[in-house]
Amino acid sequence: MSALSEKFNEYLKKMQYYEHANTLIYWDMKTGAPKRGLEALEDVTAYFSTESFALSTSDELGQMLSGLSQPEEFEQLDDTMKFIVTKMKEDYDRDKRIPADFYEEYVRTVTASENAWVDAKQNNDFASFAPHLEKVITATRKMTSYTDPDKEVYEALLDEYEKGMDSATIDKLFDRMKEELIPLVKKISEAEKPDDSAFKSYYDPDAQRKVQKMLLEYIGFDFARGNVAESEHPFTLNFSSKDVRVTNHYKEDDAIDAMFTAIHEGGHAIFEQNVNPEYDGTVAGSCRYMGVHESQSRFYENILGRNRNFWVPIYGKLGELLPQFKQISLDDFERQINNVRSSFIRCSADELTYCFHIIIRYEIEKAIFRDNVPVSELPKLWNSKMEEYLGITPDSDTDGILQDTHWADGSFGYFPSYLLGTIYDGMYLEAVEKELGPVDRLLADGKIKDITKWLNEKIHRYGSTRTPAEVIRNVCGREVSAEPIIKFFKEKYSRLYNL
Repeated sequence: MSALSEKFNEYLKKMQYYEHANTLIYWDMKTGAPKRGLEALEDVTAYFSTESFALSTSDELGQMLSGLSQPEEFEQLDDTMKFIVTKMKEDYDRDKRIPADFYEEYVRTVTASENAWVDAKQNNDFASFAPHLEKVITATRKMTSYTDPDKEVYEALLDEYEKGMDSATIDKLFDRMKEELIPLVKKISEAEKPDDSAFKSYYDPDAQRKVQKMLLEYIGFDFARGNVAESEHPFTLNFSSKDVRVTNHYKEDDAIDAMFTAIHEGGHAIFEQNVNPEYDGTVAGSCRYMGVHESQSRFYENILGRNRNFWVPIYGKLGELLPQFKQISLDDFERQINNVRSSFIRCSADELTYCFHIIIRYEIEKAIFRDNVPVSELPKLWNSKMEEYLGITPDSDTDGILQDTHWADGSFGYFPSYLLGTIYDGMYLEAVEKELGPVDRLLADGKIKDITKWLNEKIHRYGSTRTPAEVIRNVCGREVSAEPIIKFFKEKYSRLYNL
């Protein structure tokens, strides 16, 4: 190893330590900090984020990256370090265009917005949140003008979350989904609905926490390298492959919601725990491509978790932890967890109508950044699109535009990733069954960890070293297509609803 490489590795460690501190502060803000302590943490977040940003844009780092990019140095690097240097050089050139004072202002704007959103959601008070959202939108536009001056704003945002993806491709995929799913949902709406009266009960949150632990262990989450907590909006956070944390939110009148949140966030966490540990603390580690990441959480939650056979080996255990389910047959449980119905909350939606929740948010994001729709008109636009796609209108903004944290924290362009992930899942399912055999049989035999191992080897271990298009080509052998998931949905729900 050359002297320059050694110096670079030491610098990477320093950057990693600052990022670790940032992540710890975020975890505390979302899971444990008292309400009146949040303001002080905003200042702490701004400080460490600004220092971390300074490290990532310093002249010293730029000189090292330039030196390591020279042929005589670059050829001495192993493949992992070549990727790290190339990607960090790309990020450096992009981030160097952001003024340091603006970056600190941006962090403060977003942090204040996130905290204001929590109160606004709890109090059904969009008016109090609107000024924060306006500032975040303005800051996002300005940020993109620095990072991607030659790109249209929304195209740049989409590319940030799913490298290589553009709105023209998304429009084609989503239009195809609408073309096939709108008629399917209409047929289902005319079919007989399952009786959900047996599920109306009080569910002890402590018992739900035990169910979460059981489910996470069952699908392959490693508690020696992971932890759980509670938050207003569930999420997964990783420090490294050795420390990955998930949160949940428990409802006393709905245990199923937390079950599937556990499986969903567990999918994210299993991904992070199984990235090649050599990538920890580098740009090769934690997967930066949100469509790929969401494909893993939604594969576990929907393709596996909503399959009746997933529950065959563990349904008795569920009844032991939550006695209400001793009185509910597995057949009735299957119908309930696959009950297609229009609902207000994205996170609680069935897998079919969920697709429309994402399309609604995607279309509103385009309206914000391309049509310049004012923030004051967003609740009305939200409600009109809910009526258009789902036939319902929320009674409150808490159940409407305030339900998600994504826009509060500036994550514009993230939402399409959820439906892209669903589309990828249809393709993964075909690949899994081609190599391992029918998923129904694997699940019924309690061999879900065989599927987890397959995902570890095919997707997880590569972290960020493969772009979404490369993941799909390597795993599925072709370009992205909505046809496999459409076929899956049609076959599954035709059976469940006797269509």
